[in-house]
Amino acid sequence: MATNIKKTKNERGPGVPAGNNRTQVKSAPNYCFGCGLDNPEGLGLKFAFDEERKSFVCRFKLSRRHTGPPGHAHGGIIATILDEAMGKANRISEVTAVTQSMTVEYLRLVPLGKPLVAEGWQRSVSGRVHVNVAELRNLEGEILARSEGTFIAIDPKKMFRRHIEQSDSWSGK
Repeated sequence: MATNIKKTKNERGPGVPAGNNRTQVKSAPNYCFGCGLDNPEGLGLKFAFDEERKSFVCRFKLSRRHTGPPGHAHGGIIATILDEAMGKANRISEVTAVTQSMTVEYLRLVPLGKPLVAEGWQRSVSGRVHVNVAELRNLEGEILARSEGTFIAIDPKKMFRRHIEQSDSWSGK
C-alpha cells in the first residue's frame, strides 16, 4: 500500500486533482449509489488521492446486505465498486466522464466483513476517451477482482442541465 494518501471530500485539498477544470456546477445532494453521502441506501465509498501512485484509493468493509454467495459479496456490488474507483481516476485528467463500457474479472470470492481496498487509475487518454483500470484487494494485497473501463469525457453542465435546474425542487425520494 502507498503511504502518501490525502483525504478528499467534495472539495479540493492540497495536491489533489480537481474534479474538473471547469465552472463548478451546483447540483442536487449527492445520491450516487457508490459515493453519495446523501444516499442512506448507498455504499458511501470515500476515496483518497494517492500522490505517489497517481491513483484513488478507498478502504472499506462490506456488510451482510451486500451478500451474493453465502458469506461473500454480490458480483454487482463488486462491479459497482470497481466502476466507482475507475470513475474517480478521471479526476487525474480534470474531467467529468461517464462509463461507456467496462469488463470485470472476478478472481476470488470477496468476503463480507473484512477490510478491503479499491484502487483506480488511468491507463490511457486519447481525446475524450479515457481508459481506466481498478483493482479490489484484501489487506494481504491479493487481487480479488479487477476491471478495465472506457469513459467518455462530457460537459456536465450540458448533459445534466435539466437535473441541475430542478435540483432545488428534487427531494431524491
